[in-house]
Amino acid sequence: MKTVNCYGRRMSGHPIVLAGQYGSPYSLKMRAILRYRHIPFRWVLRDSKWDDLPEPPVRLIPMIVYPNGDGSHGEVTIDSSPQIMRLEREHTHRRVVPTDPALALIDAIIEDFGDEWVTKAMYHFRWAYQDGIDKAGTLLPLSGNLQLDSDGARTNYDFITQRQIGRRELVGSTDITQPIIESSYERLLDLMTAGFAERDFFLGDRPGRGDFGIFGQLTQLVKWDPTSVRIAEQRAPKVINWVDRTDDLSWLPVEGDDGWVSLESLPSATRRLLHEIGATYVPFLLNNADALEKGKDEVVCEILGDTYRQGPFAYQGKCLEWLRRDHAALSDTDRERVDTVLAGTGCEAIFA
Repeated sequence: MKTVNCYGRRMSGHPIVLAGQYGSPYSLKMRAILRYRHIPFRWVLRDSKWDDLPEPPVRLIPMIVYPNGDGSHGEVTIDSSPQIMRLEREHTHRRVVPTDPALALIDAIIEDFGDEWVTKAMYHFRWAYQDGIDKAGTLLPLSGNLQLDSDGARTNYDFITQRQIGRRELVGSTDITQPIIESSYERLLDLMTAGFAERDFFLGDRPGRGDFGIFGQLTQLVKWDPTSVRIAEQRAPKVINWVDRTDDLSWLPVEGDDGWVSLESLPSATRRLLHEIGATYVPFLLNNADALEKGKDEVVCEILGDTYRQGPFAYQGKCLEWLRRDHAALSDTDRERVDTVLAGTGCEAIFA
């Protein structure tokens, strides 16, 4: 039976299912978006006794499972950015993508920075410091099974810590890159704190996909992993409060397209963020694409005077392609508007 929700949209009566874990920044990113957008959903802990979901093509979280007409599990999707854009197509209320396509591209750059660069800090602080290793190795397995006994807990601790520590170098967390990653995290905290003097979000008085991309990583960095939490407590208490708020913005009043700033009046902190992206993520993004194209085994680039090294990532090569595709799809006028804002930030190199 079809029903009509309070936004005038016809619904099947069966909510989508969001499957994830509390220690997954991308899971909490998507949960926060669904809450903010008032989209009915059921939260399921992945690999728990409540997880009766079909397997996706690639075993990643978060999963969004769409219902069949009879309420059974239907199509399975993964990857938060495409999930966001599908929800934008299917639900018109409380959008997270600005209607101005030029402003939306800036928002996409910010989301990509959160998803693909700030995540390096999240991974680093969790698996480079012993207090983070012990906390993660002990607590993460409990998300799927509270009945885990001591033997199972030890087995899971050994498995997850050995696997994740062994991946540190692959994602760029090494003794050499530590200063680059940690200083970028600290600068992000500082510029966000400064930004709250003007606005609550990067693009005005309502959140965009960029806010949620950075929020997801910060759920772990400022609320969970001990070393990065201590830094945030000392340096950026407002950011901690912002993460608490953004976790559930279902209460935030939003009317139509109101709340976005214009591209030409971006808050000063958002412009500073674009400079941070241009100085850190962009050099990696471009050199990663070069390494993929030339079949290199390692990405090597200079970031703010220091040498950054890690293995190439095919997915981040796709991220660059998507940004360039969206830039090319803009009208000539909107492309010029974007290029004017990005000029001198370092982000313009994405589209050179």
